[in-house]
Amino acid sequence: MAVLALDLGGTKLASAVFSQDGNMRGKTMAHLRGRSGSEVGALISEQVHHAITQERHEEIEAIGISVPGIYHARTGTVWAPNIPGWTDYPLVEELTTRTGGLLVRVDSDRACSILGETWRGSAQGCRNAVFVAVGTGIGAGILVDGTVLRGHSDIAGATGWMALESCFRPEYAGCGCFEFHASGSGLAHRTREMLDEDPAYSGTLRSIPADDLTTEHVFAAALEGDPLATHVIARAITYWGMATANYVSLFDPEMIIFGGGVFGPAARFLDRIRQEAARWAQPISMRRVKLTCSALGPDAALYGAGRLALNAGNT
Repeated sequence: MAVLALDLGGTKLASAVFSQDGNMRGKTMAHLRGRSGSEVGALISEQVHHAITQERHEEIEAIGISVPGIYHARTGTVWAPNIPGWTDYPLVEELTTRTGGLLVRVDSDRACSILGETWRGSAQGCRNAVFVAVGTGIGAGILVDGTVLRGHSDIAGATGWMALESCFRPEYAGCGCFEFHASGSGLAHRTREMLDEDPAYSGTLRSIPADDLTTEHVFAAALEGDPLATHVIARAITYWGMATANYVSLFDPEMIIFGGGVFGPAARFLDRIRQEAARWAQPISMRRVKLTCSALGPDAALYGAGRLALNAGNT
């Protein structure tokens, strides 16, 4: 059998056809270009129709979709904060209707990422694993005894809200403590704060306009030994290590996989993250867990969406 997988992000939509053995073919990319609400739904429908009509190898039997937010399994609706108009979008009903009743399965990008990694990535064979996505924000796909942990309201894994500081700051209300300090946007924000706090600093980051400064600049400066960038990265390693300790102590996973745009350049810090985590975590579980980076990179959620669709076709 063949299935269609789609990975919806805040700015683009990736799609690919998967065979049952996990081989990907025909990957395409479409940009949202400011679309919102039903316009995004129409773009998804267009990509689905195109894939179904162009697929000549075998008939597509199911569709899996990764979404950047919360998928409410009971209603088939999606909340995606980066897509205007998607506060309760009826994605499953819309696609099922437009495809004439084709099986449609949806889940969050973090849930799809852990499914992808356990299917074709770093965590193959694992039944207890955590995928930590560190990009613009932070979230975690959590696999417990072979099942993705969903929670009462389908929000399990929103670990950007981990409380890793004893003193609350108002800025945490919109994104969470962990995400504020250690996401990609958090690293850039902290760097800007330190530039304002240290007028004597004259390193390479000073010449970059504040609005243009990105995590790529911070990592590049740290590689060159820049003291401000080195401090920002060291602080992030502390947060990543503390969060890792919490994952270990709560879930006793076989493996923790780091992905997202920050890992990437932060992959070289895994040993330091482990050292920090070992200070805080349950020691027996910590000794047994493996820390690694995603083997699927930016395609982790796309693979997971393919796995969703294959599971739908096997039921």
